Amino acid sequence: MAKWGEGDPRWIVEQRVDGTNVNNWHWTERDVSSWSSVLLRELLLGVSLEGPEGVVQLTEVTKVEGESSINNRRGKLFFFYEWQLRASWLGTTSGGVKFRGTVDVSNLSDENDMEDLDISVSLCKDQPDTPLLDLMKKCGVQEVRRALGEFVLQLKSEFSQGMILAKVADQPQLPEPQTQKKQICKAQKSPTPRCSSGPAPSFPGVPISTCTFNLTETFQTSPDELYRTFISQEFVQVFTRSVAEVDGRRGGRFQMLDGSVRGEFTQLVPNRKIEMRWRFRTWPSEHYAAIRLDLEDRGGETELRMECRGVPEGEEDSTREGWTRFYFQAIKQVFGY
Repeated sequence: MAKWGEGDPRWIVEQRVDGTNVNNWHWTERDVSSWSSVLLRELLLGVSLEGPEGVVQLTEVTKVEGESSINNRRGKLFFFYEWQLRASWLGTTSGGVKFRGTVDVSNLSDENDMEDLDISVSLCKDQPDTPLLDLMKKCGVQEVRRALGEFVLQLKSEFSQGMILAKVADQPQLPEPQTQKKQICKAQKSPTPRCSSGPAPSFPGVPISTCTFNLTETFQTSPDELYRTFISQEFVQVFTRSVAEVDGRRGGRFQMLDGSVRGEFTQLVPNRKIEMRWRFRTWPSEHYAAIRLDLEDRGGETELRMECRGVPEGEEDSTREGWTRFYFQAIKQVFGY
């Protein structure tokens, strides 16, 4: 069993509401540190901005230290939180040059208003000066402040429920951190996919009818840069604008887009080819498609040819459109490729 605020919400142990502490009249405390840590990471990783200087995105949260709790005494709620945070940012100038830096927040607490937060921005030690630093100081700080304000708002609105009246019919449930909802939009279709009966070859799964389709896309960057974009956790988190886990080696696994996509790299030829087992969460259990990405240098640009085999029949349109939007278009928009 997990404590309140920790673990799977289906396995939560909380105070009995059988009259032992009627209406939580006595001092009642709820630790929500784990929930706060997850939400702070997601909100910070959603920070991005764009200006004449270029594009900047928070790519990794490297420090989340602190605690949060909610207390009720005689029908009054008290919110306590104190956090120290650090995040890494990646900036790309309009000319395609990349710079890295950090953002530090040392005093996110119930004792400070949002306007009083100490938010400092800096470049990594090996980075030369860049106008992107001014963009972060001028606009990035405000975006970070807005994200932290959203954290406080959700903390007070979500977890205040059930702290005063603990009726059986109104037992509180652990809220899930609000994440950016993603919807698949219609994209230009490639030629009609080829469908076949039976499971896709060479990967396990239930026997179902599957389809194969191909996509071709051109990126204004070098093969090595595009290759790194697909296998680097830092880069994946930037263009998906969400937390991701990517182990960029053969046999390494990946998970992204709030767990909607997962898989494993089966073959990697640096700067030339990426092969992977790939699945969407709603597909039949343990069924994977085989993805192959071939990168070809076209002199100042890279042509990417994608072959996707083993997509469940009926899922080919959404899979194709998802790759077009959440991979190809997102990479071009974020990195200027």
